[in-house]
Amino acid sequence: MASVSEPEAVDSVQRRVVSVLVLVQVVGGVGNGAGLAVGGLLLKDITGSSVWSGMAVVMLTLGAAAFTIPLSSLAARTGRRPALTLGWCAGALGAGIVVAGSTLDSLPVALLGLALFGGSTAANLQSRFAAVDRAEPSQIGRSLSLVVWSTTVGAVIGPNLTGPGASFADAVGVPDIAGPMLFSAAAFAVAGLLTFGLLRPDPLVHAAGAAPVPRGLRAALPHVRGRTLTAMWAIASSHAVMVAVMALTPVHMEDHGAALEVIGLTISLHIAGMYALSPLMGWLSDAWGPDRTILLGQSVLVLAACVAGTSGGSQAQITIGLTLLGIGWSASVIAGAAKLTESLEVSTRPVVQGLSDLTMNLAGALGGLLAGVVVALSGFGTLNAAAAVLTVPVVVLVLSGRRVAAHTA
Repeated sequence: MASVSEPEAVDSVQRRVVSVLVLVQVVGGVGNGAGLAVGGLLLKDITGSSVWSGMAVVMLTLGAAAFTIPLSSLAARTGRRPALTLGWCAGALGAGIVVAGSTLDSLPVALLGLALFGGSTAANLQSRFAAVDRAEPSQIGRSLSLVVWSTTVGAVIGPNLTGPGASFADAVGVPDIAGPMLFSAAAFAVAGLLTFGLLRPDPLVHAAGAAPVPRGLRAALPHVRGRTLTAMWAIASSHAVMVAVMALTPVHMEDHGAALEVIGLTISLHIAGMYALSPLMGWLSDAWGPDRTILLGQSVLVLAACVAGTSGGSQAQITIGLTLLGIGWSASVIAGAAKLTESLEVSTRPVVQGLSDLTMNLAGALGGLLAGVVVALSGFGTLNAAAAVLTVPVVVLVLSGRRVAAHTA
């Protein structure tokens, strides 16, 4: 029998890891899509006021941020498998608590459940880094982007489970609006079981070997400099731009008389822009380089802000703008994650990647909160102009980093 060479064995492990993570992302993505579709409506149903609807996204985002450092520290200590499993299980518990809050008409219980639901988002984000723990440098972008791309399936299927969820809710005696959350709980539980059962060998343990692995926020901070800082800034800034503009687009469209179906189609195309082209962005990052791909993403974000910000009552123009917004986010975040991974030693990756996800989620939450204030004071066009300005520091950091690298080469 022919012996298997070490490179072939490493490649076999990497293919298995990516395949398992893609499967898990599809299942978990369905749960995320189903829950996100009804979170705001559920809080409105409990309180009787639309004022609380926006708190669903805020609690989900803050919950995800709260889980990032603990999960990355757990990964550094015991491997990706236990950390990702815990994140998915926390999401399942959270979805169940949201259903309980809806049944009891209790806002505090529902908000607690939404925060725990954020554990699934943290697991979703950290899965893309698990995909590159064993990847060759020339394959980092593609491996990462395949896992991101698999989220597309859940993003499409999940929101369409509202009808079946209501029927299932009737059958088990919970409010109709909470039905999709039952699907979320089941999907997250299955994702956790699949991760725990199939993610073997653990990619991070396999990659790190016996090297000491730092843990915690304090261990991550000394590494946030140079190329790592640029990558983290690009990811967080691009996410803030995307969340800020996307969050207020439905309000802008409704103010200009758009039907709910058109608003839904616009958001669907935006999500498709975020995820469907991610393999292309990963390929570009590998073949063209993360820096150039980040600059491409920032250019598309500026174009998106110009198109969306000047759309007025044009439904076609705002739809094009939001689709471009998703594409710009995809290029920037995927290339940024690839650059972050390449800039770090294997032993320090988990904690710094966790810090990056923390800043990304906090930037998104801040962008979403400030967007409403900007639109109320000065309008949707001003919001887009401000979003475009946020790309300037990213471009400056990338270009200055490339200049330094050229001088020291």
